[in-house]
Amino acid sequence: MHFAQYYLDCLSQASYLIGDQNTGRAVLVDPRRDVDEYLADAEAAGLRIELVIETHIHADFLSGHLEVARATGAEIAFGAAAETGFPIRRLRDGERICLGAAPRKPSDPEPGADQGADQGADQGTESGVTLTVLATPGHTLESLCLVVRENPDDATPFGVLTGDTLFVGDVGRPDLLSAAGHTPQDMAARLHRSLHTKLLTLPDATRIFPAHGAGSACGRSISTETSSTIGDQRRLNYALQPMTQDAFVRLVTAEQPTAPGYFAHDAALNRDGHPLRDPAPPAPLTLVEALTARDEQGAALLDCRPAADYARAHLAGSLHVGLDTRFAEYAGSVVAPGTPIVLLAAPGTEHEARLRLARIGYDRVLGHLPDPAGVLAGAPERTRRSTRLRLADLLERLPLDPADGIQLIDVRNPAEYAAGALPGARNIPLAALLDRLDELDPARPVVLYCRSGNRSVIAAALLEAHGFDDVSDVSGGCPVPLPA
Repeated sequence: MHFAQYYLDCLSQASYLIGDQNTGRAVLVDPRRDVDEYLADAEAAGLRIELVIETHIHADFLSGHLEVARATGAEIAFGAAAETGFPIRRLRDGERICLGAAPRKPSDPEPGADQGADQGADQGTESGVTLTVLATPGHTLESLCLVVRENPDDATPFGVLTGDTLFVGDVGRPDLLSAAGHTPQDMAARLHRSLHTKLLTLPDATRIFPAHGAGSACGRSISTETSSTIGDQRRLNYALQPMTQDAFVRLVTAEQPTAPGYFAHDAALNRDGHPLRDPAPPAPLTLVEALTARDEQGAALLDCRPAADYARAHLAGSLHVGLDTRFAEYAGSVVAPGTPIVLLAAPGTEHEARLRLARIGYDRVLGHLPDPAGVLAGAPERTRRSTRLRLADLLERLPLDPADGIQLIDVRNPAEYAAGALPGARNIPLAALLDRLDELDPARPVVLYCRSGNRSVIAAALLEAHGFDDVSDVSGGCPVPLPA
């Protein structure tokens, strides 16, 4: 068996290439949009990618199923409940995909036809690497997991790809479909049944390989580990401890991270289809061209340099998301989907910035401003400097005097805020700030903070770009709750 995990740190996202080296048949699971690495590795291993399987309709990134299908001719497969705008193979609960057997011929019954106990299985003698489909609704209705065996009769599977159903240390959030007619409580109850009637019936030694790791907004407290075992999760995962279904529902619907604004956009593109990724690098623009794009096309000027460089000097009205942070996720929080973008990136990093934006479906990159530092030095009248406070200076002023009119804003997620916050601080998570600007008074001073300073400087740039005159953030962040 060939088994490879591809983990993308900046999105906390994992994809998988699984193949049978005897037949050369392979499947690719949950691919990102830039697919060259998968294709090169498959070729080097002598594998043909015949099937692209999505464990569910993703919301946090734009999947590469269309790009892989175009490059390889592979079928695209989803769980049976999926409704898509393009042809798919529907994978049904209990279906087996036998990579060690000959592939289905056009004359063979379609998956889902009446084939006895092996309904939907690939035709031919079962042998070699075999995937068994488990329907596991809860995170989404069409969610599935894939049990992987090196041989179809192995009592203990090699592992199980758990998608967004089960993470290391957490379970998938059940609230992303609440606007589609399913309450978080309904989805959480489905998730509980999927976990206990499907995944937790597997042997304890079965390895789990999830679709996300720490930092993903698809869960609340995901571990930094990218694999585990069913037994370890049964013992250590807070959501798998003995409790009633009602208690589980209450637990997993509380204090989930605020979903970035691009999630609904990406889910729609993954469901309905989208243009293939354009790998061309962004075109260079002059300052005049960049400002014209902003004024005439409503383009966002997105400064991708490190926070210290941005704070020292930046173009008035620009947004900031450092390429050295969770760039795509944070950009998708402060730039509305469909907005044209001009990049202000350190020389040589503009291609990486565009690639990361493409991974969340932000394809309208008009170009980039080469050498932003040099351009800013030559246009001091258009240059601004950020106000960043030291934590010690802020703490000396707490509690803030109401007469000063300062709006103290904690831009962390709700669970972080609930664990402890500065006195008088309001919680507006970074992912919600763009939609909640009207809750703040642009004529009054604003001070923003987060744990490390990454999110607060992004939030400060967003407010400044929307006309707030007196904005500061805490450099280096604030470790709340504060040490005794």
